[in-house]
Amino acid sequence: MATKKTEDAFSLNAFDPAKATDAFRDFAEKGVAQSKEAYAKMKTAAEDATKTVEATLESAQSGTVELGLKAIDALRTNAESSLSHMEALLGVKSLSELFELQTAFIRKQAELAMEQAKSMQEATKKVAESVAKPSKDAAEKAISTFKK
Repeated sequence: MATKKTEDAFSLNAFDPAKATDAFRDFAEKGVAQSKEAYAKMKTAAEDATKTVEATLESAQSGTVELGLKAIDALRTNAESSLSHMEALLGVKSLSELFELQTAFIRKQAELAMEQAKSMQEATKKVAESVAKPSKDAAEKAISTFKK
């Protein structure tokens, strides 16, 4: 009987090629399915990233235009104010009137500069937020995907 067990353990009859083929096929099919799933996720992530970049560029472009228009408006206002001041200076009849006009102009320009700086700061903040929003949303979406 000992001979029979030895023969069973080392005989080729114990190896079933059909089972090995089935096991290899299952392994290969699982690998293919996992690869397809990983590719689909990667493709979706790449498409989302492309959309994010496009949205960011659009926001940046529109924000740049808005900031440019604000800067032009500030320059126009300052130029008009300076020209008006120059015209007023041409009509000065005394030194005290000159000092009075100059002091009022400087005060008005300082106030205007503060208003313009505040306006540009608010516009810049708004543009920065709108430019960052697509990236922030994409990051939050990616994080929520990994949490699942």
